[in-house]
Amino acid sequence: MEELLQILRKVKPGVDFEGKTDLFESGVLDSMTIVMAAEINDEFDIDIQVTDIVPENFNSAESILAMIRRHQEEDD
Repeated sequence: MEELLQILRKVKPGVDFEGKTDLFESGVLDSMTIVMAAEINDEFDIDIQVTDIVPENFNSAESILAMIRRHQEEDD
């Protein structure tokens, strides 16, 4: 989780990501910020697809981490 939080803080400094559940829907993470997906891909050695970029996967740090774990399990 800490690696993910570091990426999120780099993309959007000053935002308290822990406990938030509407990051995408509230506009904290918008279409431009989703560019962070490339950094997440590199950091966690996964391949986020366009179809993954939906509010359910990006509304909280926890939902992003769950998506990362799903991708990692698929690759195993």
